[in-house]
Amino acid sequence: MDKKVRVLLIGAAFSADLHAEGYARCPDLATVVGICDKVPERVHDLAARYNFKDYQFYEDYKDAIDNVDCDVVDICLPNFLHHDVALYAFERGRHVISEKPIATTVEDAYEMVQAAEKAGKKLYYAEDWLFAPALNKALSVIEEGALGRPMFYRARECHSGSHSPFTQTIKYCGGGAMVHLGVHPVSFMLAMKDNKWTELVAMTSGGGENNFLHTKMEGEDWAACIIKFQDGTSALLEANYITTGGMEDVFEVYGTEGRMQVDLTFSSPVKVFSIPGVSYAVEKAELTTGWTKPAVDEKYNLGYIGEIRHFMECAKEGKDARVGLRGVDGYIALKVVNLIYKSAKEGVKIVNDDLK
Repeated sequence: MDKKVRVLLIGAAFSADLHAEGYARCPDLATVVGICDKVPERVHDLAARYNFKDYQFYEDYKDAIDNVDCDVVDICLPNFLHHDVALYAFERGRHVISEKPIATTVEDAYEMVQAAEKAGKKLYYAEDWLFAPALNKALSVIEEGALGRPMFYRARECHSGSHSPFTQTIKYCGGGAMVHLGVHPVSFMLAMKDNKWTELVAMTSGGGENNFLHTKMEGEDWAACIIKFQDGTSALLEANYITTGGMEDVFEVYGTEGRMQVDLTFSSPVKVFSIPGVSYAVEKAELTTGWTKPAVDEKYNLGYIGEIRHFMECAKEGKDARVGLRGVDGYIALKVVNLIYKSAKEGVKIVNDDLK
């Protein structure tokens, strides 16, 4: 494919904004030719924000996929809608990008993977952590042996809770904090270990009235998992909706000859003291008064820009994404998240029989 990759965005809200900046930053590779959302104002605001000019607007995703001449359908919708839109796009011969988690059920995720294979198209799984510059630097430090032999990892994503109505109900989201936030550290560690995990054990707050804080949320507002990998290393993975002060994304490594901590969200080189408050500091920060560390190019540092460029390079050549960003990786990550829920609910250790 010599020409630019033509992209149809399905959805024009929060995650679409993250992806749109990625497309705006790779004009040599991609062009947004269509945007679909049931709220026209959202579409026009998104297009104006990123200077998208020659695009078609639709309110119905089937109409959009049928009528927009595109190569890739980028699904930026609530979790429960990923499956149906992806299957329709594959039926119409399009590649698909799906936001995380790839679906709400393991069965739906598997069906998406199978549909891509049947159509001879690619399913890309949007896991931004894999393109975060700080995390890639951390991986290079590990690979050069600066920490000796890695033994144990800790990774977590936490904030004070989503206000989206779709994250309050398991039917629409697939779970609670672990599937919505914890899928990032889960996906990152699985990619790092080539999906070769051996066993896990987990606990959660339980959901509903058993939650620490969000008692009207069906899913859990706190979850943690210890997972072991085939190479003998282990990791503690955590996600919660009880962390105030802004989103916390942290990755830590403990080796035989050193240790390392990566802070994705609070590592800004800018430090500000403001009595009235700055307009924006970091995602999910409740206050910006007093001392803050406003994020610098947050979308780039969290990996969204590199992620989108990688997908466009792959779609241009009609090839798979790297490990961790393929549809099958999204399926495996969701499967592990659901096994975390099973372990927590039943109080049992889960062994990965697929490696036997």
